[in-house]
This record gives sequence, structure tokens and C-alpha cells, in this order.
Amino acid sequence: MEWHQSVLIREVVDGLAVQEGDVVADATAGDGGHLAALCEQNHDTITLIGMDADREQIERAGKRLADTDCQVTFVVSNFRNFDQAVRQAGYESVDKVLFDLGWSTPQIEQSGRGFSFRRDEPLAMTYGQDGGAEATTAATVVNSWDESALRTIIRGYGEERFAGRIARAITEAREQKTIESTTELAEIIEGAVPVWYRTGRLHPATRTFQAIRIAVNDELATLEDGLHKSFEVLRPNGRIAVISFHSLEDRIVKQQFRDWAKAKLGTIVTKKPVGPTDKEREENPRSRSAKLRIFQKTSDL
Repeated sequence: MEWHQSVLIREVVDGLAVQEGDVVADATAGDGGHLAALCEQNHDTITLIGMDADREQIERAGKRLADTDCQVTFVVSNFRNFDQAVRQAGYESVDKVLFDLGWSTPQIEQSGRGFSFRRDEPLAMTYGQDGGAEATTAATVVNSWDESALRTIIRGYGEERFAGRIARAITEAREQKTIESTTELAEIIEGAVPVWYRTGRLHPATRTFQAIRIAVNDELATLEDGLHKSFEVLRPNGRIAVISFHSLEDRIVKQQFRDWAKAKLGTIVTKKPVGPTDKEREENPRSRSAKLRIFQKTSDL
């Protein structure tokens, strides 16, 4: 089985500074790349909890760590419910926490849920598979949200300069027929932007797809909740490490760490975000925008 190439593995392992006896929770286990690295470093001296909202990812992670000597418990859970997931795994608190907010290659390329504009798939963009008929999907957003709401999320979540033109094009297109697939949506977006914008480094649909995905999964509010919930169950001297990939996420993490430090709840370990080495950028282009920030809880709490 081909595994996703996790980013900043050495930086995460070193930055978390895991000690013998620690309980380490990966809030976004994916297919287990960081968990495997932590296990290799510490073997059976630590306990691992892997959580992910995507059941398929948890299944992959289970296979990846099946033959290791580490004690690992997996929980299918959105990290918005971090504290509940920890208790579901059988623990009341943890020593180290990792959030990797990136997307694994299998999620993008093999999920069939419409995360990539490069594949012709239904417009879902949901993390889990158990949302039910009432769940908000990308199709819900593009076919029922009004032009103003679309413009707001595309500009705010996607930081897209042509948000107005794209929102207008989407609402005009859906008057002719329901927008059902990623290919349809990508073509509408391409047609809405200037010709010169279609030949840049990023595909013209990149930012809009990001914006819709964030809206569908309420990602930014979920991140805020996850940080608070993980801090609640983090033991004194424990560390939280967060890898973000775009400015909106990084801004939330940076501000939260500052707020905790200002309230004397701990210290910021990484005065500046840690990025990938030149070698990692070359070997794994997806890592180029990754930023790692680490916070350590005070020993007095």
C-alpha cells in the first residue's frame, strides 16, 4: 500500500519532545505517518491515540501501525470533540498533542468526495462518510447559497481576488442546471476569471475549492474548538504542535498561542513558525506552505 508522505516529521518528533510514559494524541491521524514516526522513535515506551473524522483514514492508519510494538488506540472523531475522543480511547488526559491540518494524497485523489478539481467527482467535500441526507455538502453550497454568501466565503476563506465574478458565474450557471460535479464547477470558475489568470502557478479553481471545503466542514471554528478542547485535557508541561497550510489557519493558531501565553498558561516554544527544509520542499512540493507552531503548557496548571 502506498502511504501519504507526512510533512515536517523530524521537526514534529523533536518539537513534541516525547518522554517515556507519555500519552500522545494525533488529532488528525490521516494514514498514520506522524504516529509511525513517533512509534519508531519511542517504541513501546509511549501510548498513542489516533483520531480522524475520516473512517477510511483511520482504517489506513490501523494497517500502517498493525505490526508495530506501540500501544495505539484509534477513534473515528472530528477533533472538535477532542476531549470526548480522548475519553473514548480510555484516557482522561494526554501529554502531547499534534494537529496536522493538511490533506493526505488519498483523501484528495481517492476519496471520491470531490476535494480535487482535477477529478470528475460528485460535489461533497465532507470529511466523514456518515453525514446523512441533511448534511451540508459542496453541492448544497454552490446550488443554494445566494450570491452574496458565495462571494463572502470565496473572498474570506479562499482569499480569491475574483470572488465576485466567480460567485456571479456560479449563480448564473445553476439557473440553467444544477451543478453536480467538480468538473462542472471548475469549468464555471475558469470561465469567470480573466484569461491571464488561468495560466498562473495555481489553478484558477484552487482558492474557490478551498473556500467551499472550509465552509462545508466549518474548518476554522472547528480548529478553534479543537485547540481549546485539547488544551483542557493537556497535562501540565504538555505540548501542542500544530501544522497549518494556509494563512487563515495559521492566524488562528498564532493568536491562540499568544492568548495562552499572555494569560500565563504556558510558553510559545516556536518563536517563529518552523517550515520545511529545502530538501523536503524539493522531495515533497506539498510541504512548501507548511508551518509548525508549538506551545507548552505551564507546570502550575
